[in-house]
Amino acid sequence: MAAVISAAGLARTFQTRSGPVEAVRCVDLTVREGEILGFLGPNGAGKTTTLRMLTTLLKPGGGAATVAGCDLATDAAGVRRASGYVAQSGGVDPQITVREELVTQARMYRLPKAEAVERAAELARELGLTELLDRKTGALSGGQRRRLDIAMALTHRPKVLFLDEPTTGLDPGSRADLWDLVRRLRDEHGTTVFLTTHYLDEADALADRLVVVDRGVVVADGTPSALKLAHGGSIDATLQDTFLAITGRGPAPTADTAPVAV
Repeated sequence: MAAVISAAGLARTFQTRSGPVEAVRCVDLTVREGEILGFLGPNGAGKTTTLRMLTTLLKPGGGAATVAGCDLATDAAGVRRASGYVAQSGGVDPQITVREELVTQARMYRLPKAEAVERAAELARELGLTELLDRKTGALSGGQRRRLDIAMALTHRPKVLFLDEPTTGLDPGSRADLWDLVRRLRDEHGTTVFLTTHYLDEADALADRLVVVDRGVVVADGTPSALKLAHGGSIDATLQDTFLAITGRGPAPTADTAPVAV
């Protein structure tokens, strides 16, 4: 399959009062069309910074990347047209209805009014929000709000959906519903999904492939089963033990450390 996301040497340094901090030092990765990629790492590993660069919310300090064939540096508008982004905190207005939120989002993507109304109804049907269209978003449950966040990100039919910790704070039932939704987006629409999560059971259940970052570099890349076998000692190892083996032991990786490919 063709690569939808490709990054080489992606880097970003922040200047702080105590000096420069290399949040992302050298990230190389490829995400294929229709793939669900789990992007994992400890706190401070560079996950969110990488995601924010790939979604044009933050300019890279070095390296290069393309998303759906659009260059991050020279065609940021093209990247945004091809991408949907769901942030950790969401961004709905609690004082307006689900319908108003969806129509407004569609209008922001320059859909004519009639088409925006039609697209809102279509998204509501696909994401189980039809009965909630006239409810204020402030009255939604956590799972319902997350479905709305995703619906808004899908308004313009993006090729790539970026999900940053999408199930944080959700109850088990809502998490399972969201997992099913992500699988349907991939299976029925061919959507490529780039997922960051701290829930390793979520990564194990959803991801076709995992990329693990630590201290701003990629330290492992492979399917969940392959990583378990290579680092956990058995295909039956838990992803928790595998993750700790990759990131929690041994010397810290350097910018020159080659990723472990399996």
